[in-house]
Amino acid sequence: MALRAALDRFFRHDAFGGILLMASAVAALIVANSGLAPLYDRFLGAYLAITVNGEGLEKPAILWINDGLMAIFFFLIGLELKREILEGKLKNPRDVILPGMAAVGGMIVPALAFIIFNWGNAATINGWAIPAATDIAFALGVLALVGTRAPASLKVFLLTLAILDDLGAIVIIALFYTADLKVDYLFLAILPLIGLIVQNMRGAHRIAPSILLGAIMWFFVLKSGVHATLAGVVTAFLIPLTDRYGKSPLHAIEHGLTPYVLYLIVPVFAFANAGVVLTGLSFSDLFAPLPLGIALGLILGKQIGVFGVSFAMVKLGFARLPHGATWAHIYGIACLAGIGFTMSLFIGSLSFDDAALMNQVRLGVLSGSLVSGVLGYAVLMLAARQTEPAKD
Repeated sequence: MALRAALDRFFRHDAFGGILLMASAVAALIVANSGLAPLYDRFLGAYLAITVNGEGLEKPAILWINDGLMAIFFFLIGLELKREILEGKLKNPRDVILPGMAAVGGMIVPALAFIIFNWGNAATINGWAIPAATDIAFALGVLALVGTRAPASLKVFLLTLAILDDLGAIVIIALFYTADLKVDYLFLAILPLIGLIVQNMRGAHRIAPSILLGAIMWFFVLKSGVHATLAGVVTAFLIPLTDRYGKSPLHAIEHGLTPYVLYLIVPVFAFANAGVVLTGLSFSDLFAPLPLGIALGLILGKQIGVFGVSFAMVKLGFARLPHGATWAHIYGIACLAGIGFTMSLFIGSLSFDDAALMNQVRLGVLSGSLVSGVLGYAVLMLAARQTEPAKD
């Protein structure tokens, strides 16, 4: 019984999601560089078709994961965003100023760092947004390992920063990663969108019709050339927060979906996308423009962007440090923001079709995220020894 209780506490711990992600990435690395590599490649390249009279979808497994499962991931992100905007951490604009501006700095500076190292390289410049992302589950998982040694306000600060970072990533995907736009399918997507709007305005109690309409919209958006994960976000924003009976369909879906996303969908995505092929690689490959731009964007760009903007906002009197936090704590959070992983790998998959370039993307993302995570944990542990908050 003691073992069962210990396991139950472990699985419920905030760090478990991050640990599972790390295990999935390690498993992908092992499989991609072992005798199972051909099986791994065949699985990811296996085509699955859903067609009616020759019309429908036919994609390899890797794209079903990246376009399909990640749409569910973004659906959950959309639910969290709507809840936080209407009744949570993003409801009061004053509480959003510091993490919001830090998120902006934490996206712009890493992108600039990448561009500096890849300027003039037409083959790699399209990956400029890869280091701009932050992985919520991984970053919160590392912060959870610090435990009560860090002030509770830091979790709110990091969560708000990461949520707004995800919102920024959604906008970037919509604006810069849409190709071969097919307007006819986009117009067809308006039909289920209207149905979702009606459901939301009615305060519909039943969830199934909205999910079905969202799935239909996902299909049309995917066929239009706009990245289909955006359909997940739009569907989430049109799930009623409160229905006509006073209950919350949004809360119910978010509560029920969260464990499946954190403990199944995101690890599957990590396993499918983190398999760096090490054969033929040397230490010098880390210094190629693509992986170097990603790694330094995540490590230095995030630190400079998040910490630099936070410092400026506080010193100029536009915001205050989170309650009980010191500048060392904020620097530690800036380091954790450099854990890109899931979102960075996802944007990388949108940026490049070439297998060799994607291998470099994985190398840059994994190395940059690993260094950021270890550095962030070390800084926060050292900051825990401080007894007095920094004076503004």
